[in-house]
Amino acid sequence: FASQIGHALSEVAAGVVDHGKAGKLVITLDFTQIGESHQVKIKHKLDYKVPTKRGTRSENTSLDTPMHVGTGGNISLFAEKHDQLFTREQAPIVPRT
Repeated sequence: FASQIGHALSEVAAGVVDHGKAGKLVITLDFTQIGESHQVKIKHKLDYKVPTKRGTRSENTSLDTPMHVGTGGNISLFAEKHDQLFTREQAPIVPRT
């Protein structure tokens, strides 16, 4: 998504400078909780209009990305800490003696 934003910024800025008309870029982020977990689904939408010689050229994209919400609202692709799935007694592999 970051690369799409960078590309859109460059396209709109170039069109504005080349044709002397106004351009527009809109970023929309919608957040919804995933079940009862500490995860959110972020729907990110990018709409932009590039001025051209005879009008405008527009493009839009929309995708969803699941993210983990940590302490203090920190958002990342991965959970802050991973708990052990098994205790030493429950470990599926018996240690050598």
